[in-house]
Amino acid sequence: MPTLQAIRAVKSAPLPLLRFTDIPHPERAVARGHVVKIRHGVYASAQLWKDLPPWDRYLARVHAAALVYPDAVFCLESAAALLGLPIFGDPGEVHMLVASRGTSRSFAAVRTHRSHPEREIIERSGLRVTSPADTAVDIARLRHNAVGLAVADAALRLEPALSRDALVQVNESRSSKRGRDIARWPLSRCTALSESTLESVSHAAIEWLGFPSPELQVVFRSAADAEDRGDCFWRGADLIGETDGDLKYDGRFGDPRTVMRNQFERDTRLRDRVREITHWGWREATTFAPLRGILTGAGLQQTGPEDSVQLYAMKRLLAPHAPHPVAPDASPRR
Repeated sequence: MPTLQAIRAVKSAPLPLLRFTDIPHPERAVARGHVVKIRHGVYASAQLWKDLPPWDRYLARVHAAALVYPDAVFCLESAAALLGLPIFGDPGEVHMLVASRGTSRSFAAVRTHRSHPEREIIERSGLRVTSPADTAVDIARLRHNAVGLAVADAALRLEPALSRDALVQVNESRSSKRGRDIARWPLSRCTALSESTLESVSHAAIEWLGFPSPELQVVFRSAADAEDRGDCFWRGADLIGETDGDLKYDGRFGDPRTVMRNQFERDTRLRDRVREITHWGWREATTFAPLRGILTGAGLQQTGPEDSVQLYAMKRLLAPHAPHPVAPDASPRR
């Protein structure tokens, strides 16, 4: 297993958490709507809680569980939330490991899982979590393939010492066979070139729709020597596909009109190099029929059968849950 270097700290709680000793009469404060109860003995401001997106509410639940169970080892979505890997909506239950002789059970919004000695446990900021590699493999084994691919891609971006081969090896070397075959699909395809959850899910949908796999993050140089990258490039169709959604235009990158103008100028430069550029977002990718129409309308031909089982399961599980916003230090691509 590669030595972990990139992860210096886990994600902190998205709002201040209060113990029952911090509030004179916590139940009265809850009844009056001043605070919300995160779990037994742990509270937070009702106003701040109301404004949190679902994945941050889940991260707060994990930190609240850490206050109650300071010796916990977090795994699956709980480890993913702490590590900054993709979370879809609010998973609800907090996941922890117990000794291999322990019993897997669910109680008080906590689900425990029997540990195995193969897992690597890291400690950051006083919290213990499964490593990015083990977290990615756990999720790839137990969750839908689109989720497994998104988390594995993000793990490779998070920890440069990891590789696709390393994740495959972790999966194949475990003594337990549970979910091994399921995990082979996402782990054999994961790549750090996917720059967002939307890109990862789009790559899964593209394959299940029967389209050929694109080249990723191809650089195009304009006549004025400007460099632009395309998320997906189908060389045979001379087609670029861009996974933007609405994130670029919601104000986080500045005036949406400026962002849209820059996007138009970028597309104009790229159209001097390719036949067509097309764009799609979260809804189009996860409900898959719009993505099919977008790609066929742009001239891309399906080369294989559709996998309706994977596509409809993806639609049911992921379409209602918009992905995380892009990282705070990210910016719209030129």
